[in-house]
Amino acid sequence: MQTIANGPGNWAYVIGPYREPVATVQPGETFAVETADAFENRIDSPDADITKLIVMPFVNPLAGPIYVDGAEKGDTLAVTIHSIDVTRDYGVSALIPEFGGLCGTVFTRTLNPPLPPRVMLHPISDGEVTFSEQLDIPTIPYEPFYGTIGTAPELEAVSSLSPGFHGGNMDAADVAPGNTVHLPVNVPGAMLHVGDGHAAQGDAEVCGVATEIPTRGVFTVDLIKGRPIATPRVESDDFIMTIGSARPMEDAARIAFYELVMWLEADYGIERLMAYQLCSQVARVRLANMVDILYSVVAKFPRRYLPRVAA
Repeated sequence: MQTIANGPGNWAYVIGPYREPVATVQPGETFAVETADAFENRIDSPDADITKLIVMPFVNPLAGPIYVDGAEKGDTLAVTIHSIDVTRDYGVSALIPEFGGLCGTVFTRTLNPPLPPRVMLHPISDGEVTFSEQLDIPTIPYEPFYGTIGTAPELEAVSSLSPGFHGGNMDAADVAPGNTVHLPVNVPGAMLHVGDGHAAQGDAEVCGVATEIPTRGVFTVDLIKGRPIATPRVESDDFIMTIGSARPMEDAARIAFYELVMWLEADYGIERLMAYQLCSQVARVRLANMVDILYSVVAKFPRRYLPRVAA
């Protein structure tokens, strides 16, 4: 099985069509990808000064681009995630000045002083994450996912910190083992990028940082030829999902629900306005992040309400 890893000094910090691929995979191929954490694995102590260890915008390093042989504009790339293993025994979280959902940022200007920087290390063992040994609380389940996964836009090179129609830094916890992520193909080879592994994250990633980890993930890619999609989709055993990214947050939700309604009509034969009403009764929604350059919202439709197929 092929293992893909960019390595120090060669991480991708944008998702775009201009960088040479680091590897090529075939449709139907299963392969492994090794990633660093969001801080390039530089933090190994709670005493670390994160303001000196990271230099914006060189954070959130990605593995890629990975060229998918035969992928053409107008196809959809289907990426099945089989497993995500953490490759050290702790995760990192932090407070970063002028970054987060409840503070002044470079986009939301206030006269209040920035929050002080802070680093926490979270031990990981036996499928559990210890948030703090000073708090008498249960451990957090190890529920890994990739905060960032995307394909290259046709023209732009988009920061690895930003989500968009190409995917990117969506921080959607549904990009997890057992699920399949559908991404639009805009350029030859699709140019897949992966990174930003998380061991655990609450919805919205409110302080801007989850439990950040380096990973080894195992994937299979497939192509859906001639079936374009406008924004990322995810399939699990229980839900079909669409992801919208925008500002303000309600526009992210509108994108996600619009694409969900269109998917229900196109693939499941539910008339558009009926699908709209049905979503209002049974759909679920996840605020994936409220901290990035754009916000991301996941609209989720339970499979048990999809029309039954006659035998």
